[in-house]
Amino acid sequence: MSVQSHGGNGFSLSLMTLAVCLATTHAAYAADAEAPATTLELGATQISGEGQLGQTTEGTQSYTTGSMSTATKLPLTLRETPQAVTVITRQRMDDQAMTSINDVVNATPGLFLNYSDGPGRQTYTSRGFDIDNLMYDGIPSGYNGASVGAQPNLAMFDRVEVVRGATGLVTGAGNPSAAINMIRKRPLDEQKVTLTGAAGSWDDYRGELDASSPLNDSGTLRGRVVTSYRDANSFIDKAENSHGLFYAVTEADLSEDTTLTLGFSNQKDKTNYFWGASMIGQDGHHLDLPRSYNPGTDWENKDQEINTVFAELRQRLANDWNLQVNANYAEQNALFSGSYQSRWVNNSLARTVYQAKYDENQAGVDAFVSGPFQAFGRSHELVVGASKRIYDMTTHNYSPYDLNWPLTAGKPDFVHTNNQREVTTQDSVYVTTRLSLADPLKLILGGRLDWYDYDNRDGDGDFHVTRNLTRYAGLIYELDDHHSVYVSYSDIFTPQKEKDTGAAPLKPIVGKNYEVGIKGEYLGGALNASVALFRIDQENRAVQVVVPNCPQASCSQASGEIRSQGIDFELQGALTENWQVGGGYTYARTHTIKDDAKPQLVNKQFDTDVPEHLFKLTTRYNFQGPLEKLRVGGNISWQSRLYNDIPLANGSTYRLQQGAYAVTDLMAGYKVNDHLDLQVNANNIFDRRYYSTIANSASYGGDAYGNPRNMMLTAKYSF
Repeated sequence: MSVQSHGGNGFSLSLMTLAVCLATTHAAYAADAEAPATTLELGATQISGEGQLGQTTEGTQSYTTGSMSTATKLPLTLRETPQAVTVITRQRMDDQAMTSINDVVNATPGLFLNYSDGPGRQTYTSRGFDIDNLMYDGIPSGYNGASVGAQPNLAMFDRVEVVRGATGLVTGAGNPSAAINMIRKRPLDEQKVTLTGAAGSWDDYRGELDASSPLNDSGTLRGRVVTSYRDANSFIDKAENSHGLFYAVTEADLSEDTTLTLGFSNQKDKTNYFWGASMIGQDGHHLDLPRSYNPGTDWENKDQEINTVFAELRQRLANDWNLQVNANYAEQNALFSGSYQSRWVNNSLARTVYQAKYDENQAGVDAFVSGPFQAFGRSHELVVGASKRIYDMTTHNYSPYDLNWPLTAGKPDFVHTNNQREVTTQDSVYVTTRLSLADPLKLILGGRLDWYDYDNRDGDGDFHVTRNLTRYAGLIYELDDHHSVYVSYSDIFTPQKEKDTGAAPLKPIVGKNYEVGIKGEYLGGALNASVALFRIDQENRAVQVVVPNCPQASCSQASGEIRSQGIDFELQGALTENWQVGGGYTYARTHTIKDDAKPQLVNKQFDTDVPEHLFKLTTRYNFQGPLEKLRVGGNISWQSRLYNDIPLANGSTYRLQQGAYAVTDLMAGYKVNDHLDLQVNANNIFDRRYYSTIANSASYGGDAYGNPRNMMLTAKYSF
């Protein structure tokens, strides 16, 4: 497989070339492979040549994890997983003062935080495609950042596992982008209470309580409560937002072999700046307005509340087999009232105003058994499961939805007009196995059948997909004690509403992910490195066709194709006993391969306001000796240019762009004693002025600045 650059000059990397990329690192650890196993202490966790970190990251002080199961349902180490994977641990969240999933996306290699639909309507992109699923403890949940997509509060999560590429084996329907799996905190075995207070630039204040304890003398019943509240202004004039969270979870050992977990969370988010970004000039140029300029009005509001209940049952069976059942139900109520500046009518500056209420209900259940089995004189592993998802969205529409509201007019008198309800169900069965073909050679095979049904309760357009087959295959070969090479294939499907000339829905879009790479694991798993080449082909995209007597408003055919290809480097974990690092570089070129309706787009970049190059690096160093209470760290993120060709009134175009830029953050922490810890985070320390998103039309606002230099002081008291 080869990767083409912009100019068309190709290059290819064989597995031997990839191995050379890690040769220096391997040499540094060669002595470790020959010498007797030694012990490296990372906080409360000991890592030796034979031992490994566990799945839970809280308390480890590590930037990596021992195993994860997001990619295949099998609990595999990062080295054993034949895809590009990242784990954002609890320690990394704390070091970077992360508070929402937006912060995780900003820090994860290969992921891009995109505000193309407005500064409060974020979307997440990986390998050129939008991420349309978020997962909670392994259960997929539909995500639409352009409408009701909320930002899950990180205070209730232990870690976030990310698998890049097509992930249909675990998510079912979706784009071939990535799976973001948020793993909730669980009760601790011992009593612990942590109080956190934070204060930052622009009157940004946050308080948090995290309390966990056994609830009986034997410790078979445990509970945990996390509450958090944040109230903040912004560098944008008059912009305000608040975030509240209550999370409670209890865990009960019903017997030696049975554990039941029950939990509830309530999250409330509110902001008055979410839709309108700044306009550009009619000639397509940036207006270079002050960063504090607010194009919105004082009546705008985005108010969301999400209530979630979840349960997990783990049953240990005979012969090392296990049964696990997870269930999740989330109910979101949201009210959006907003506007953005626009020039839709006669090219004159006005406002587009809009209001809607959303009632979004999502339910999911997943049950599977897993365990070892013997065949051909070797031990293998098997997972067999079934799942069901329901997505139920009711949109309450209001009028006016006005494209030409006067700039100086106040809030419209919104009146409820009608409702629209859409219900999507997805039933699935799946199987995954890891076969030991030889001591150094493992083969992972997986398959999934999905029954997908879309029901428009207030109109036509219903469709369904029957027995869609999703496939997964990965071959891993261990080169030595530290390195493995792999090849893998995974796919995913996306149902589409467009209809053909016979009024039948088109067949689903299929995203196919091909990947080859090498992975390194050092210090007993405390440090993980990887290099991967990938190619994604997304086929069967709807292309509109002109035919006589089309039975509906428009006719389409499934013939469009998009290709994404590139390279992915990553390093995460401990370089030394006191030095943690996490980061990577990703190049992904996404371009059109086939479009019968618009052949001029062939070989052109598919989405020009997503960067092709991303580099992200985070590090933390703990001093020893007289300075052992001090730690320092920082982040550097760099991305290549964004651009859009803006259509102008005279028929020409103007290329609007944001050039490549880097942002640097610093962190310093001081552990005063066993109970009190202080930390300061200084972000964008060089006060880089840049647009986090740029407009794609002169008819409506699209320019939004990234955050200027800012600081956050955090105090944490534990007992």
